Amino acid sequence: MAKLYFKYGAMGSSKTAQALITKFNYEERSMKVWLIKPAVDTRDGEQTVRSRIGLFAPCHAIKAEEDIFSLFEKEHSHADVIIADECQFFTEAHIDQLRRIVDEKNIPVMCFGLRADFMCHLFEGSRRLFEVADSIAEIKTVCACGAKAIVNARLDGNLRVVTDGEQVMLGGNESYVALCHKCWKRKIKAQKEEVHV
Repeated sequence: MAKLYFKYGAMGSSKTAQALITKFNYEERSMKVWLIKPAVDTRDGEQTVRSRIGLFAPCHAIKAEEDIFSLFEKEHSHADVIIADECQFFTEAHIDQLRRIVDEKNIPVMCFGLRADFMCHLFEGSRRLFEVADSIAEIKTVCACGAKAIVNARLDGNLRVVTDGEQVMLGGNESYVALCHKCWKRKIKAQKEEVHV
């Protein structure tokens, strides 16, 4: 019986590397993989999934208005599995379409992505996956203090923690750092105190 999987973690937890390793494992067994990501993720090129450790593969970029279920039926019904990276950027409708593929086509779908944004608010795609996924697993990473990192802290050009702005802002190590909640709050407090000195 196929399942909808959601594997989430903070930035730097090797989500994309795990997605690409999973793809390799399926293909090594002569199984066909449909690798997808939201088209909004253009950081490494629209048609590429790339991990920080250097792994990469071509993918199908899904636009906001596209129906994943229809695309699967028309062009990718030969796939044995669907692997989705950066799934936090998918719409609720996209997640429901992936759920439909699992239910109606008996094809496993493995989603990898962030849980929450830089203010600890769920992304739309992640929220829907928490609601409808069969299997949910955290990919852990650590804060500089050694505690478990859960916050994707956004940084400005001076490496100060940002606490407002648009939910989606693409970036890597130059723009984000994974922190534990305690360190995140401590940095915000320290920045406010600096302003009043």
